[in-house]
Amino acid sequence: MLYVVAWLRAFLLTVGVELLVAGFLLRRYEPSLPRRAGLIFFAQMASHPAVWFLFPELRMGSENTLILSESWAVCSEMLFYTLAFQGLGGRRALGTAALANGASYGVGLLLHRLALGG
Repeated sequence: MLYVVAWLRAFLLTVGVELLVAGFLLRRYEPSLPRRAGLIFFAQMASHPAVWFLFPELRMGSENTLILSESWAVCSEMLFYTLAFQGLGGRRALGTAALANGASYGVGLLLHRLALGG
């Protein structure tokens, strides 16, 4: 049960950070903030559970799991954004997904290090 709580915290952090980053970058493609936020939320729902619950079970080692997880997050969100945001090209969708995921990963890593005392 504690792992699910840890996932929920990480998921909410991810959603918060990626709403800020992707929400800003995608504003031109969807002017409605509630709709844009909803689409970004569902992109996270499509990627985040696999990162936490599926890929670690493959037992590939932490570095390979990290590479697979982040690649999955970026690629699945890129596809989602391309399909959901009319007029958004693949390159812009890839850049948006990569920047948003990099930001959420970086914030999570920073908070984890601060919690451990450095």
